[in-house]
Amino acid sequence: MQTDIGKSIEDKSMEIIDNEIGEHGYNRSEWTVVKRVIHTTADFDFARKNKMIFHERAIINGINALKNGCKLIVDVNGVIGGLHKKNLHDFKIDVICNISNEIVKNKARQHNKTISQVAMREATDYMNGNIIAIGNAPTALLEVIKMCDEQIITPSLIIGIPVGFISASESKEQLIKNYTIPFITNVGRKGGSACAAAIINALFKLIRN
Repeated sequence: MQTDIGKSIEDKSMEIIDNEIGEHGYNRSEWTVVKRVIHTTADFDFARKNKMIFHERAIINGINALKNGCKLIVDVNGVIGGLHKKNLHDFKIDVICNISNEIVKNKARQHNKTISQVAMREATDYMNGNIIAIGNAPTALLEVIKMCDEQIITPSLIIGIPVGFISASESKEQLIKNYTIPFITNVGRKGGSACAAAIINALFKLIRN
């Protein structure tokens, strides 16, 4: 009964989003993702001035990777907290997050880097053909872009939606410029771990529909 009530509330919320936004330039699959982010944040800017940007292969790459039981590399534990655990279980998705690893913290201090930068480097061996989701740290996204430029990783999809005032917008702009890398991002400072998780949940929804 509770599930039915929850589903009814979600459906009504999605209807409100559709009605308030009206016309938009997203295709059906992209709009599923954008709506999920708006639903999570109650922030309509993600369809407007902070609009979301999709590489032409982003959706299909993300769906195929998840269907095949890919690894999911995330920058912070907050992304994990927002993921639907049934999806992870059903599709046998391993989630990797090194942000709390003591070895990573020590290396960051030794090399005068952010923990997020080192955490991404430590996950290098898991990135090829898999999904990287960054919702918090712009330095993590910049490091991943650098690794792609160095041709040491070839991820299936980069979800780059870090939040903040220092380098958040710039890191996203750089991701968009490296357009050969399949990506999902947005314009501006807004973002966050909940947004990154919402994008992944939306990709699972597309698989199940």
